[in-house]
Amino acid sequence: MEANTDALALADGLLSCIRFPSEDWEIADSTLQFWCSLAGYILGLEVNNAENRKNLEECFVPIFSALVDALLLRVKVDDSTYNDNGCILDLPNGLEQFRMNLVELLVDTCQLLGSALFIQKIFLGSWMSSSMHIAWKEVESKLFMLNAVAEVVLKEGHRFDITIIMQLVMILSNKASADLRGFTCIVYKSLADVIGSYAKWMSAPQTNTRPLILFFGTGIRQPFCSSACAVAFRKFCEEAAEILHELSNLEILIWMGEGLEERKLPLEDEDEVVGAITLIFCSIPDKKLMYNLFVRFLSPSYETIEKLIEEDNVHALRQNPSTYIESISSAGRGLHRIGTVFSYLTTHLSPALGPDESILELLDVFWPMLEKLFLSKHIESASLSTAACRALALAIQASGQKFGILLPKVLDSMSSNFISFQSHECYIRTASVIVEEFGSKEEYGPLFIRTFERFTSSTSVMALTSSYICDQEPDLVEAYTNFASAYVRSCPKEVLAASGSLFQVSLQKAGICCTALHRGAALSAMSYMICFFEVGVAFLVEPEASTPGRSIQDMVIRVISLSSEGIISNLVYALLGVSAMSRVHKAATILQQLGAVCSLSERREWKTVVCWEILHRWLYSALQTLPAEYLKEGEVESLVPIWMKAVVGAASEYLESRRQCGGETNNRGGHMQGEGGRLLKRLLREFADNHRNIPNLVNCN
Repeated sequence: MEANTDALALADGLLSCIRFPSEDWEIADSTLQFWCSLAGYILGLEVNNAENRKNLEECFVPIFSALVDALLLRVKVDDSTYNDNGCILDLPNGLEQFRMNLVELLVDTCQLLGSALFIQKIFLGSWMSSSMHIAWKEVESKLFMLNAVAEVVLKEGHRFDITIIMQLVMILSNKASADLRGFTCIVYKSLADVIGSYAKWMSAPQTNTRPLILFFGTGIRQPFCSSACAVAFRKFCEEAAEILHELSNLEILIWMGEGLEERKLPLEDEDEVVGAITLIFCSIPDKKLMYNLFVRFLSPSYETIEKLIEEDNVHALRQNPSTYIESISSAGRGLHRIGTVFSYLTTHLSPALGPDESILELLDVFWPMLEKLFLSKHIESASLSTAACRALALAIQASGQKFGILLPKVLDSMSSNFISFQSHECYIRTASVIVEEFGSKEEYGPLFIRTFERFTSSTSVMALTSSYICDQEPDLVEAYTNFASAYVRSCPKEVLAASGSLFQVSLQKAGICCTALHRGAALSAMSYMICFFEVGVAFLVEPEASTPGRSIQDMVIRVISLSSEGIISNLVYALLGVSAMSRVHKAATILQQLGAVCSLSERREWKTVVCWEILHRWLYSALQTLPAEYLKEGEVESLVPIWMKAVVGAASEYLESRRQCGGETNNRGGHMQGEGGRLLKRLLREFADNHRNIPNLVNCN
């Protein structure tokens, strides 16, 4: 590849477009596609020998080197477009968009030039003539470019002198709070982004540790910088866990944690800070010290909750609505922090340090307080219930089977509170977590059956009698059907065999919900039906001797025989209207599984209640009962034979796939993979596409 005179003139002209001073960035932005395409093309070339590579470098390295110089000027905040009066905290809209569009080009250019040359150009010249006079706008633009290419620089391993970064850290950290405003906050944020991206290198010198923690702590208190500093703090802690074990550093972490309640950070930023502190504490080898630090760290959160539930305060708080709302909010945030701690304990606490003891010591304080909260009048607050359930679910996942001793109380609390506050589906979601953790324990079977019964018989679940109602309660539908799926997947066969009536009702509700316009509600309902049929088929293919009394097989056949006609009818409704295409795959899977059940029943006594002939009748009835205007004349008679043939083929492939894969219950290899499955899916897609413009029916039970 060679660069002729015209090509060089074109490149020079486009560089002039980048350099062109303007109050907007449209001209410079219009050239980015060219530069990206050129850089991508060069990077994709096969360079077979040293001579070709040398020619390539001689042609293009000077051009892209000049491009970096031009971009350094163009990404800088211009005095004509930004008036730093101390109040403006955002970059001009045009510059913000230009920078977003520029990142890909910077990455390609860094790869093309090599990180060594790219970094050299960024650090060329003095970033600061003295601590009294710093060209902050130039510094900020260099920080942006340094951050944009971090992945390439780290991969190539070309280290740069981080003392310049640390000088900026010291200067900004030492500024008074009143001086952290305007453009200084933008610089602070850009510097935090760089430290986070290069955390692995920034954490290496131990002398950097305390200044950086103080830098993060100061920045987190500034609204504009809080998110960048919180993320950078977490990344730094991930790299510097062992370095932070000094008591003086741990005290700073406690100080940062204790201030969270006062700062009212966005929850996602608070999660970053709490998570960072937690992973440091998790890595401390002294278990007693670790526990004491967690107690101190969580004490402000516990105090906000205990203050809310103190009996003497209930009446006084309700007399002052604004104070009460603030107390509810503070308690909710405290619960959120506690939950985040438990979530990090699950993944970061080393088994060698005795995680069971450490977590259980925290639970000894947590559960009695939470139990009291669940029994209080305050729990009628939806936000407080959600925060409490989240914290409880994460605590259960962190403690695992050690939580079993509390299970009866916890599950009773979940079902009782849902019955009292049926708009709070968070209780069902938490019960799902419990079933997933403990469902395999047969001794808890009666407890899980009773919980399933209470949820199923609740007024709100029983009211799910039409697609319209399901659309009004999508969160409830998703929570209930997800619980039912967890129940089917997790509980032993003895428990499932005793739950036939519950499955019959829940599948009826799922069938209705799959016709809802709300995509999430409909798909979660269909996922539950698939889950039930998947597990059901697994039991049906077992040898008779492995299922004493065949109670589980009899339950499966009974539920399918009583529920499937309604399910098929609802599946047909779900394939009508504009939202049908997203449901084709799951609808085809359910029909495939029903076909598998029919195939297994053909040679058994179950044939009298579930067989191909009955499935044919159900399918014909489902299409026939549609209003006349939804189908063409004779369409039912033509569709049913074609669909049945496809179902037969898909079912055969599904059962064969199970046999080849050892009959694993969670095997999904047989779904729609063979010719019959693909044909069935195509037929349903064509049906849905042909009836896309038909108004959705409000399907009722």
